[in-house]
Parts: sequence; structure tokens; C-alpha cells
Amino acid sequence: MTSVISAIALGSNLGDSPRILASAIAHLDSTPGISVQQTSRWYQTAAIGPPQPDYLNGCALVQVQLTPDQLLARLLEIEQQFGRIRRERWGPRTLDLDLLFYDDAIVATPNLEIPHPRMRERAFVLLPLAEIAPDWVDPVSGEAIGQLLQRIDISGVQTLYN
Repeated sequence: MTSVISAIALGSNLGDSPRILASAIAHLDSTPGISVQQTSRWYQTAAIGPPQPDYLNGCALVQVQLTPDQLLARLLEIEQQFGRIRRERWGPRTLDLDLLFYDDAIVATPNLEIPHPRMRERAFVLLPLAEIAPDWVDPVSGEAIGQLLQRIDISGVQTLYN
């Protein structure tokens, strides 16, 4: 199988989030079929949903030799290995891994939607993604990540240097 570049969003707001996110990056990079190419800085963001601690968020570009469904399955496995328990929508979590892009593919199945359907309105996704892939063109809107970022409010996102 040929390899493609994918974009993944990472987030954590339970436990030692800086350590969890760094470990998740290392875990991704050691997973067969996945090679981490670049990572953003971490950003602190107020949580969406029920009252809970702030999140640390970031993005990574990964080279993959997996299908989109295989990549999603690996991301879900890694979340579970880090203690992710799905109790409520937008609830707190030790680790959240979202598949944002898979090359320039558009996928719509009951289990997977690529590009990620809500990323265009989320500063905590677009800001770190623009740091590492500002010219990546969203195949749905036809706009680059840097352009999408200019349209949203980023005032609630604080850059943390790592």
C-alpha cells in the first residue's frame, strides 16, 4: 500500500495532560504503519460541553500506510490504552485523537467522516494545524487551513511552548 499524509488532532484534560500527549505522540510513532512527521506546540483551551478542566490540544502530521478505517481503529485503540472512557458527549478525557484529514480524501461512512466535520469551526484544531500545515487545502471547502483560521475567533486559545 502506498503511504499518505494524514492530520490528527490530539487533546487531553484529565491526568498529566502534557505527559499523556507526549506519550501519545511517541506511541503513534511506534505504531506499525504510522510515522509522525511533524507536531505542533500545545495549546490550552476552555472545554466545550459540561463543566470540566481546560484542554491541552495540538496536531500532528503522520505518514500512514493504513486505510482510513484502519487508521481510525488504531487511534481508538491508542485512546483506550491511555484510559479513555466514553461516558458523555464532549465529556472530559485522558486522550482524544481525531482524524482530521487523510490526504485529500473525502470519506462519509456511518463510522467515519473525513475531513473531520467540525474542525472548520474549532480554533483549538485550526490554530495548531495552521502551525504545521497552513497550506493544506480542505477538500470540502477548497480553502487552505490558514484561510479557515482567519475566519474564527482564537481569543480563547492560549499557546503553550513545549
